[in-house]
Amino acid sequence: MDAYDKGSNARPVPGEPEAAVPDSRPPEGQETSDGHETADDHGTPDSHGPPVGQTPSARIPQQYGDQQEQPYEGQQYGGQHDDERYDDTALAGPPLPPPPAGIAALSLPYQIAAALALAVVAVAACVHVGMVFLHVAPSNTVTKQHGQAIDEWIYPEFEQNWKLFAPNPLQQNIAVQVRADVRAADGEIRTTRWYDLSALDGVAIDGNLLPSHTQQNELRRAWDFFVATHDNANRPNGLRGALSEKYLRRIVVLRLDREQAGGRGAVVQQVQVRSRTTNVPPPKWSQEQVSDKPIVRQLPWWPVSEADRAAGTRPGEPTGTEASAR
Repeated sequence: MDAYDKGSNARPVPGEPEAAVPDSRPPEGQETSDGHETADDHGTPDSHGPPVGQTPSARIPQQYGDQQEQPYEGQQYGGQHDDERYDDTALAGPPLPPPPAGIAALSLPYQIAAALALAVVAVAACVHVGMVFLHVAPSNTVTKQHGQAIDEWIYPEFEQNWKLFAPNPLQQNIAVQVRADVRAADGEIRTTRWYDLSALDGVAIDGNLLPSHTQQNELRRAWDFFVATHDNANRPNGLRGALSEKYLRRIVVLRLDREQAGGRGAVVQQVQVRSRTTNVPPPKWSQEQVSDKPIVRQLPWWPVSEADRAAGTRPGEPTGTEASAR
């Protein structure tokens, strides 16, 4: 009995040679049992049967040795669905966290030091903002009770000036001038000429692309500070009057020493300050009429103490020029 007598799915008997599957196709040119003649172009794309030389068994899915077709999407694969397939990224584990940065990257002692420094800066910033707010705010209970402490914090470095945003800005040229009684090297007391300190600042600023804040504003702000704290008779009208007078006096003494007023080695004994104010002329197309006559405000003589002199300008000490020559 042949190996395939019992059907096309019967397995061959072990030990016996595999029998060929009989070709049930009639020879070429013969009619089949249904009366149709077989085609002469077997194996062409239009033929309905298998190509020439290929048995029908080749169309049967192979069961041994060959790989099966890949399962289509949604088909179970190895007992699991598509969404349960093996993920090789699971072996890598979760991504590593980024390395610490900023203060966290420092050691514990440095972290503590940095935190303390930031806390000090934050407290100082809050105090400064609070002081400035109380200074520019309208008069209230806090400013009346702690006004002196607020003024000591603000003046003169953090003084607030809103003239830039005023509806009527300054339209005057103010020149601050000073002269002094000096004791010369031979012991004689002499009175110097008037030094126009504002004009000297203007010469230093002219042509300078990056002038310093001191050259532009120190003298001008000192004079504004004095005028705001004194009446027309040059009497102080508050606690800041004495401070503004001392501030202006020290500036003019330093400037006189820089100009070597009275000659080399001369010591300033007393100073006198005055201002010369002139109106800025209006443009030619304007019909506004302003006076061109200067207004002079002259202050009394101020004695100069040892505290008013800068280091190197006190009696018995070499000046800056002499010290550099040495």
